[in-house]
Amino acid sequence: MMPNSPIPPLPREALAPALQEAHDRAESLRGDTTFIDVMGHAPELFEWYSEFYRRVFYGGRVPVRIKELVRLRLSTVHGCAFCNRGNHSDAAAAGLNDTQLRSIGDETAACWSPAERAALRLAAAMALVAPRGHLDRALYAELRSYFDDAQIVELGVTMAVLTGMAKFLFVYDLVEKEDYCAFGAG
Repeated sequence: MMPNSPIPPLPREALAPALQEAHDRAESLRGDTTFIDVMGHAPELFEWYSEFYRRVFYGGRVPVRIKELVRLRLSTVHGCAFCNRGNHSDAAAAGLNDTQLRSIGDETAACWSPAERAALRLAAAMALVAPRGHLDRALYAELRSYFDDAQIVELGVTMAVLTGMAKFLFVYDLVEKEDYCAFGAG
């Protein structure tokens, strides 16, 4: 389902230079620019979101490969076609192989390391489709075997931003959705 936001997208030439670059990247990688073009109305918010990616997602304590893994898991579970296109490519670039990319919905698959399984279980708890998701003592102990407390907090905050943005994208109808997506305008 293609996006159909009630907020009118700005034309590329009306966007700030950083948004024009993001527009071009979105067009080439994802085939749609609605999200970027609507964010042109509030470029400071787009800058904040970009800063999250620079400082936390691609910076921070947790290896980027783990963050790419959970980001792809979340976008796949949520049904964001726009996100899936880019996240699939980014996860592959971060080192996930074809078997892992195909197994993204199954944390029990043999292709995952124990640390990856733990991160995928946390992603399942953080997903929008898990309103009763919970970091219980057992999941915490499993995560603690591979990540320190600061990394566990970083993973949670990272996924909170990603799921919050997913909800925004769906409610504002800014992205193409998979046929199975149960969120936002349809």
